[in-house]
Parts: sequence; structure tokens; C-alpha cells
Amino acid sequence: MTIIVLDGQGGGIGRAIIAALSPLLPQGAQLLCVGTNAMATAAMLKAGAQRGATGENAVCWAARNADILIAPIALVLKDSMMGEITGNMAAAGSSRATRILVPTERCGTHVAGAHGVSMQSLVEDAARQAAALAAQA
Repeated sequence: MTIIVLDGQGGGIGRAIIAALSPLLPQGAQLLCVGTNAMATAAMLKAGAQRGATGENAVCWAARNADILIAPIALVLKDSMMGEITGNMAAAGSSRATRILVPTERCGTHVAGAHGVSMQSLVEDAARQAAALAAQA
């Protein structure tokens, strides 16, 4: 089971997901990270990802090789994160992997039902969902 956390900008959401998910994973599950930039990758590695990579091609590779992808919703929206997300990165959201997207309103996209939910609650829910999927594999 390969779980890949994707994030951009400062990597704060990805870092929080990795920190919450690491203790929940079954033995043998791989927890990897991919950042759209080096700062995001470094933050996620520091949080406990086993390996990491950076950039557009790494995002595309992750989409092809992950069993589970976890990312802020902005990662599937072209030109979000102040233009950091390219069309190819956004297209990675059509991966065969099971996708767990964390809603944020910073990218100008509002997800019904997510308003007023704390980022900590969203991160914890994403971690629980990923751990449950990994345990089923």
C-alpha cells in the first residue's frame, strides 16, 4: 500500500496530514510525499514521510503510482495556489488512486458542508480515512 501526500506552498497541510497519519498506518504501508516546491517537500519530510520528491513530474509520477493520494483540494484545480498548480498537476487528480481531498477556501473554491470545519478536524478525518483504507488492503 503506497500512500502519497501532495502539497504546495509551505506544505503546512501536508505536514499536518503526515503527522496525523503516521501513527495510524499498518506496518508495511509506505507514506511518501510530493511537494510542488522544495519548501513543501521539506516540511512533509520533516513530519515523517519516508521519502519525498518535488515538482510537476513528481506529482504526475505520484498519480500513477499511488494507491491513495491525499491533498488539499487546490491540487486538482489548475492555476490555484497563486498559479503554482499547473494543468498537468491538476490532471493528476484523475489518477486511478483513491483520492482524499482536504477542502480549503483559500483557493477560491467553496465546498458545501465544509464551511466552519477547522483545518485540524479536516486533517484528522483525512488521516482516519486513509488509515482505514490502508488497513483494508
